[in-house]
Amino acid sequence: MAVAQCPASCGELIQGWILGSEKLVSCPVDWYSTVEVGSGSPLADERSLSRTMVDRVLAHFDYPAHWSQEIRVDVHSTIPVAKGMASSTADIAATALATAHHLGHTLDESTLAQLCVSLEPTDSTVFRQLTLFDHNDASTQIACEAQPQLDLLVLESPVTLRTSDYHRIPRLDRLHAGAAALQQAWEKVQEACVTQNPRRMGEAATLSAIASQMLLPKPDFNALLSIVEECDLYGVNVAHSGSVVGLMLDRERHDVDYIKWTLTERKLTNHWPEQHLLRMVKGGVELQ
Repeated sequence: MAVAQCPASCGELIQGWILGSEKLVSCPVDWYSTVEVGSGSPLADERSLSRTMVDRVLAHFDYPAHWSQEIRVDVHSTIPVAKGMASSTADIAATALATAHHLGHTLDESTLAQLCVSLEPTDSTVFRQLTLFDHNDASTQIACEAQPQLDLLVLESPVTLRTSDYHRIPRLDRLHAGAAALQQAWEKVQEACVTQNPRRMGEAATLSAIASQMLLPKPDFNALLSIVEECDLYGVNVAHSGSVVGLMLDRERHDVDYIKWTLTERKLTNHWPEQHLLRMVKGGVELQ
């Protein structure tokens, strides 16, 4: 048996029209999908995309397709689904690496990314480093320097939106309209990593979040920006194709309880009734 895990993402640090197409940099956080792959009959309630990934990995290594029926996949994840937290990417990426290892093989990050995008638009959480990624075809993979340390107060909404549904929304004109802001945001992401500056990362994410309001607006967004300013937080990031929002901060420096109280006082918990204090972590799929 082989076991692998992949982190969730608090939306994206940035997403939009960058270097000629829509690309993103995910925001990996310490919430994981863990996948066990071993010999046995498929489970009755398994996740369909994980099974499809098993089939893709078998084909990649030129194994007979019928071997799939002798491989069991068990996904353990509490990552919220269809809210912009990369739950599906975490499942299929961990499934791919665990399946390859079960078969006696390895997968490099670029091949893993290609396998994932062959199933659906994929988050850049599959890479260890923060990476500018063409989530539709994996044609762009530009890694950043080591990321600065920061925390996120993740605001979870009951609203769901599947990534595939988001990608059916006509949005090319609005993506082009935000291109200048996203180029600036991408430069700030790179600067934040080179200088280890979480505030610069927050500035980048906030620029992208503001641009995203033209595409998939978040409710009471200006009220969130006010909290960022009043509490001197690093910034705000959003799920550009989902409903979660992240308040970017340092749990040692910022008063998280006061921020939660402020969210309740201003009735923002009507939109985001659940909050999770998480750390931004390195991405990548790891064998356990």
